[in-house]
Amino acid sequence: MVTLDRLVNVLGSYGVRLRFCPIPRSTELRSVILHEVTDDRTVVGDVLLGIGARSVKEAVRWAASAHAVVVLIRGGDDDTTFGGADEGVAVMVVDPAVSWSELAAIIYGLVMEGRETESGRGPTDLFALADSLAEAIGGAVIIEDRLSRVLAYSRLQQYADPARVATILERQAPERLRAFFEARGVYAHLAASDDPLFVAEDAEHGMTGRMVVAVRSGRELMGSVWVECPAPLDGSALTALADGARTVALHLLRSRASADLERQVETELVIRLLDGTADAATAASRLGLPHSLLRVIAVQAFIGTERDASLLLAFERATTGFGWSRPGRSALAGNTVYTLLPGESSATARKWVTGLQAALPEQVTVLAGISGAAGVADLVAARQEADECLALHEVWPRAATPPAYDESWDDILLQRLRTAARSGRSPDRGPVAELRRHDEANATEYVVTLRAWLEAQGDPAEAGERLGVHENTVRYRLRKMAEIANLQLDDAKKRLAMMIELAATDTD
Repeated sequence: MVTLDRLVNVLGSYGVRLRFCPIPRSTELRSVILHEVTDDRTVVGDVLLGIGARSVKEAVRWAASAHAVVVLIRGGDDDTTFGGADEGVAVMVVDPAVSWSELAAIIYGLVMEGRETESGRGPTDLFALADSLAEAIGGAVIIEDRLSRVLAYSRLQQYADPARVATILERQAPERLRAFFEARGVYAHLAASDDPLFVAEDAEHGMTGRMVVAVRSGRELMGSVWVECPAPLDGSALTALADGARTVALHLLRSRASADLERQVETELVIRLLDGTADAATAASRLGLPHSLLRVIAVQAFIGTERDASLLLAFERATTGFGWSRPGRSALAGNTVYTLLPGESSATARKWVTGLQAALPEQVTVLAGISGAAGVADLVAARQEADECLALHEVWPRAATPPAYDESWDDILLQRLRTAARSGRSPDRGPVAELRRHDEANATEYVVTLRAWLEAQGDPAEAGERLGVHENTVRYRLRKMAEIANLQLDDAKKRLAMMIELAATDTD
C-alpha cells in the first residue's frame, strides 16, 4: 500500500506528471491493473495503467469502469477538463520516452509492497518483518545493514532502553556503542558465525541486553538482526530469530536486485546526458532534474591501492534514497562516479561531497572534481571540467577541498602545461632551459630570480622582497643572466613565453 502523494513524488523522477487530481493526495492505493475484460467481468483496482488509450477521456472511462482512482496514460490530448471529473479519477501523464514495462515494475513495487528498496525506490517490507519478528520473539527488533546502519525496526517500544532509542534516532548505533560491541567481539562473531550471540546488560551504555544474529547470503555478510532481551533467547524464540535472519536475507537480496535495476536505468540516462547522445530536455525530465543550472561532480574513492570496492560503495551511497528526496542523479562510468547536482553555488556541491565522504567508512579516501554551473545542453563540456578538476584534486594535498572549475581554471591550465611538460614537450633549449642548466652546474639562483622578476612585472624592489635579497642583487643577477642567455626582457611576447614555461616546468 502507498499513498497517491508518494506515487506522484516517486514517479516524478521518471518523467510522470500529475495533470488532474480531484481526490486527496493522501488516498491509499492497494492494487494495480491493466484495462481488460475477462468473461464479461471487468478487472477492478486502484491504479489503472491506461496502455493503449487513445485519449484522456477514454482512459478515464476505463478507470471509472474498473473503480480505479488513478489512471496513467501516454501523452493524451490537451483537454484539461477531461470530462471525467465527476468520476473522481486522478490523471497522470507518462513521458513518451518512458517504457510501460519499466514504469509498471516501479508502480507494482510501490503499490503492492509500499516500502523502500536499498536505493530507496522500490519494494521491501522490512518494517513489517521487524514487527512480525518482534511479536514472535517477544522483544523489540532492529535490522541493520553490514555497516551498522538501521534498515528497519519494530513498533514494539515498551521498555525500550536508551541504547535502542539512540540507535533509532541516529539511524545507526552510536559510535560509543559500536566501540563497546567491537571490544566485546560482537562484530568479529557476526563476520565469522551464523550462530546467535547474547550480549549481556551494560548499564554504562544504557543497554539492557541484546541477542544478535548475522544476516548472510552464502558467505557474504549483509547485515544483522538485534533483539532487545534481558537474557539469552531459547526455544521457539531462538528458532524464530534464526528463521527471521534467513528471511531478512531474502528481502535484502530482492531489495538489492530491485535497486540495481533502478540504478542501471538512472546510470544510462546520466551517461547519455554526459556523452551528449540523448535529447537533453527529455533525459533531464525523466531523471526528475529541475530546469536550472547543474554541476557535474566527478568522484573517485579508494582504500590504499584498492579502488573497486570503495568506488562501488560510493556509488551505492550516492544513489541511496528516494529519487525525489535525493538532490542529485548519479552514474558509475569506468573508475568514476558522476553526479548531476542542481545548484549554481560550488558550496552546495562541496557540501554534497562532504556528505558522501561522511557516509563512507573512515578509511575510504574520496577525491572529487566539480564543474562550473551549466545547463543540460552543456553537460558534455561540464563533464570534461569535472574530470580535469578531479585530476587536479589528485595532485593536491589530501586535506584540500575539491576544486571547482570556475574557481580553479587557472590551476587547471597550469596543470595542463605541466602534463605536457612531463610528456617531453617542454623546450630543452632557450633562455629558461639554459639558466636552469647553469643553476644546476654552478649552484646559482638565476631561474628563481627570473621568475620573481617576471611575477613582479619587472620591479626589482618587489622581486627582491619575494627573494629576500636587496634590489641591487636582483639587478646584478639580471646582468649576469643576460651574459648566459639571450633573455630579451624588453620583448613582451618573450616575457609571456618565459612565464608559461616556468609555470609548466617549476613544481616548487
